[in-house]
Amino acid sequence: MPDTRRPTRFIFVTGGVVSSLGKGIASASIGRLLVARGLSVALQKFDPYINVDPGTMSPYQHGEVFVTEDGAETDLDLGHYERFTDVNTSRASNVTAGGVYHTVIRRERRGDYLGGTVQVVPHITDEIKQRIHLIAQTNDVDVVVVEVGGTVGDIESLPFLEAIRQFPVDVGRRNCMFIHLTLVPYIGHAGELKTKPTQHSVNELRRIGIAPDMVVCRSEGALSPEIRRKIALFASLGAESVVSAYDVDNIYKVPLVFRDEGVDELIVEQFGLSAAPPELQAWQSLARRADEAQETVRIALVGKYVKLEDAYLSVSEALRHAAFLHGCRVEIDWIDSETLLGEDGERERLARADGILIPGGFGGRGIEGKITAARIAREGEIPYLGICLGMQIAVAEYARHVAGMEGANSTEFDPETPFPVIDLLPEQKEVADLGGTMRLGADPVKLHTDTRVRDLYGEAVIYERHRHRYEVNNLLRRRLESAGLRVSGTSPDERLVEVVELQGHPFFVASQFHPEFKSRPERPAPLFREFVGAALLPAGRSEAEASPASTS
Repeated sequence: MPDTRRPTRFIFVTGGVVSSLGKGIASASIGRLLVARGLSVALQKFDPYINVDPGTMSPYQHGEVFVTEDGAETDLDLGHYERFTDVNTSRASNVTAGGVYHTVIRRERRGDYLGGTVQVVPHITDEIKQRIHLIAQTNDVDVVVVEVGGTVGDIESLPFLEAIRQFPVDVGRRNCMFIHLTLVPYIGHAGELKTKPTQHSVNELRRIGIAPDMVVCRSEGALSPEIRRKIALFASLGAESVVSAYDVDNIYKVPLVFRDEGVDELIVEQFGLSAAPPELQAWQSLARRADEAQETVRIALVGKYVKLEDAYLSVSEALRHAAFLHGCRVEIDWIDSETLLGEDGERERLARADGILIPGGFGGRGIEGKITAARIAREGEIPYLGICLGMQIAVAEYARHVAGMEGANSTEFDPETPFPVIDLLPEQKEVADLGGTMRLGADPVKLHTDTRVRDLYGEAVIYERHRHRYEVNNLLRRRLESAGLRVSGTSPDERLVEVVELQGHPFFVASQFHPEFKSRPERPAPLFREFVGAALLPAGRSEAEASPASTS
């Protein structure tokens, strides 16, 4: 039978002038609008660094590592894609220069190129184009949105830009759209917006051979009609194709700004797509609840990378999602765990929090401070949520101060600990390489009956994403349980501890998995939802009053 499917359309989002303008948010917002119009969408990120993936990179270098359902360690922008579109990404959604070169070089070593000279063009660019085709074919979607990392003119980005320049030859120019995101800075002493950086950026893109179909201009305030016309003239576009992406106080308002600017209408018109008007009532309601929130809940996030908030991006967004649902604002108090050792002022600051959260992490720095934080939460009956390392910390703290295991620790931090309550996963003992070798991706978790976590999920088996090498040591597990630590979730074979909780505490739950990766603005992760709800109680509300607000 002939293939009657509509051809997939491709949107390429590039950036100019400076990095960190928000290409990820812009791409995710475009995806949100297209999904709201009933179109199926897949998003993909090109990262020009030579690392195969960000899994071994310091959070200070790259921010958080986002983990997909199929176990890929990826760029944090994939988290934005999932949160905005509610569509899961995959290993094919993040393409790095290192991954592309690694594939091509392996082929060369096998002799696949039959002795030919291997070059950037066509071999590297062909591999990049193949990755674009792959995500389109795998997902069978109406539109693929591809974000090209870096800025136009970067040496590292050139192979990716050359690949997308060639791509219309493969699929037809009518099936491709180029959107360029640039900065229109405000110069205070001159008292005006300056368009020259955008002009140069567009000219550089055109020099490479790509003519933008839309220019999205980041600025502090909305662009005037005169500024739009000036930019349009230099970009050879109609003024309606110059979009004002002005600053907003909530990133989840960006799709609404883009809608008002007609971004989705321009895309649908260019591609000749038949699509209904965008259904954004729920999204508007979410933004309205955020604006109208009066009450504030203060969450102390105790970590080792707190100087760069992007290191815990999905965690902070999951807290915001829960706050949207409860009709409150969340204020995150970023506390460096190293400051909790011997400083009474910092401990008092922690004790005043409405809730304490310890996220994932690696390495021994700051561990004792985190154990102090977990003890303050347990003894002070402050709502506590531990994630991955945060669960291991809670177990070690409980072992030391309740179960009588003095010096209990993880063998990751103290190989000679007398009570290794946390130990290396058996399948990790022979692993030598660090990249991509942890327990990664979604796995089933069995929630035990008569536990808080089973009640709040309302399901016997859930699927959550993991990223770890160490686990609760089963040789000491029974002793911990006998001392009152409740194991409320395990792997289906009960070999791995997945969730622990304390009974009689306002909220003390810790998970080995990462619930933040599956949290959505309109559907917060259950652990975050209930944690924020419990943290609201010290403000004098009853438990019934802290129940989630209506999402209608």
